[in-house]
Amino acid sequence: MVLARGEVADKADRARRAVADTRAGSAARLGLMVLPAVFFAVFFAWPVASIVGRGLRTDTGWQFGRIGEVLTRPDLLDVLWFTTWQAVASTVLTLLIALPAAYVFARYDFRGKQLLRAVVTVPFVLPTVVVGTAFLALVGRGGLLDEAWGVRLDTTVWAILLAHVFFNYAVVVRTVGGLWSQLDPRQEEAARVLGAGRFAAWRRVTLPALAPAVASAALMVFLFTFSSFGVVLILGGPAFSTLEVEIYRQTAQLLDLPTAAVLTMVQFAAVTAILAVHGWTVRRRETALRLVDPATTAHRPRGAGQWALLGAVLGTVLVLIVAPLAVLVERSLSGPDGYGFTYYRALRTADGTFLVPPVEAIWNSLQYALAATAIALLVGGLAATALTRRAGRFVRGFDALLMLPLGVSAVTVGFGFLITLDEPPLDLRTSWILVPLAQALVGVPFVVRTMLPVLRAVDDRLREAAAVLGASPLRAWREVDLPMVRRALLIAAGFAFAVSLGEFGATVFIARPDRPTLPVAVARLLGRVGDLSYGQAMALSTILMLVCAVSLLLLERIRTDRTGEF
Repeated sequence: MVLARGEVADKADRARRAVADTRAGSAARLGLMVLPAVFFAVFFAWPVASIVGRGLRTDTGWQFGRIGEVLTRPDLLDVLWFTTWQAVASTVLTLLIALPAAYVFARYDFRGKQLLRAVVTVPFVLPTVVVGTAFLALVGRGGLLDEAWGVRLDTTVWAILLAHVFFNYAVVVRTVGGLWSQLDPRQEEAARVLGAGRFAAWRRVTLPALAPAVASAALMVFLFTFSSFGVVLILGGPAFSTLEVEIYRQTAQLLDLPTAAVLTMVQFAAVTAILAVHGWTVRRRETALRLVDPATTAHRPRGAGQWALLGAVLGTVLVLIVAPLAVLVERSLSGPDGYGFTYYRALRTADGTFLVPPVEAIWNSLQYALAATAIALLVGGLAATALTRRAGRFVRGFDALLMLPLGVSAVTVGFGFLITLDEPPLDLRTSWILVPLAQALVGVPFVVRTMLPVLRAVDDRLREAAAVLGASPLRAWREVDLPMVRRALLIAAGFAFAVSLGEFGATVFIARPDRPTLPVAVARLLGRVGDLSYGQAMALSTILMLVCAVSLLLLERIRTDRTGEF
């Protein structure tokens, strides 16, 4: 009886400690969320809400009737229709072209695979304005196709669709290929042993397992193409306009804030719905499958069919990915007196477009991107740590909130910065930090999505053992988590740096004329008439492309796992 009472007391004590630990863990999670929540409230929610408020509120109150007025305008309905159908077409075309590559990267082991993975990822971290510039050099007036065969695709929807495939190819390859490489091929082999054909076994075994990853990749591609800005601005001309381009036009050119506010609300609602479905597909992918080590599933291509598939993928990458980038470099070197560095030397001279020589945009961009990376790592690292343990709807909602800047109008955010952060205590309109803050908004989601799978893979028992030995939560994190996530942290920093370097939508509003960034400088040069300005734009785009390519190559050298979103 005494022993039984002692056991009951011991169980009760353990239960009390478990409850205390749960409460302490919840308090710690909420504490970690404070800085990310404040960051997004001040530098994302407030600017966006301010733009909407300026557009829909007057001295007499809210004018919600403007929503109906805007959404019944035929010209804006055409913009909404084009935005939607081109995003659907871009998504379908990207899946059709990139899924074979996802299989090749998942199942085949071949020489140069690491380099090729970096090459296909370069377009994704390039600024959309540079993507548009590359395709302009390939399919635009005076481009390679125009000179060789007299074919021009700029100002057509085909140029936009191909540029979107170019930009989003890596999303499908990494998201679907990352999961495909972890699916046990013996399950499909077992179905074939039981009499199923090759296609039937793939359709009944592999396809259902891949469906969440395919859906997740499709939703991300749709999100990026639905909110496309730089590509459509450069390649679409006056004939085509997405919601993002129209928001820019209504805000910067027509100063019609009510129309811009309504379009922002439409885009926000669409993006929120897309991210909600995307979060559901990610949770399915995390919980529904048994995964194996990717190193055990890849093999050298065997037989003519597999080598032909590898060759077809390599050919697609050469035509779709390498050709636009190569033409970009060729145009930057093709001067009036033949090939040389004429346009690069011209970057050192200031003219009427710039208060400073365009070459200074390189140093400005590097400084801004480094500061933005530091901010993104701090905010994203805290958020990823808070989200490590799966929790209820509140935490899932916070996770979705971190993804919103990837799809919500960057133009709205940039213009919102100008009208909100101009009074004490946050009078930042003339401060250099304004640009890194805007860039960090798009860097944080990459930090979270890169670090979260690795943090969730850390065994909780290691943390518990450290706590039993007397380590504080901070020391336990430093001694247990940090050594395991160091590589993921470096990869997150690389992605945050690359995407910050190329941010354009918000930066075009807030970059000072005497401190332009590389994407802003490229856009300004493309807006001018003359071969010199065009060549300088190609030269700056090439420099930016090379910086991004080097960053990706370094990431592939330190990357050990092939899972995750990016």
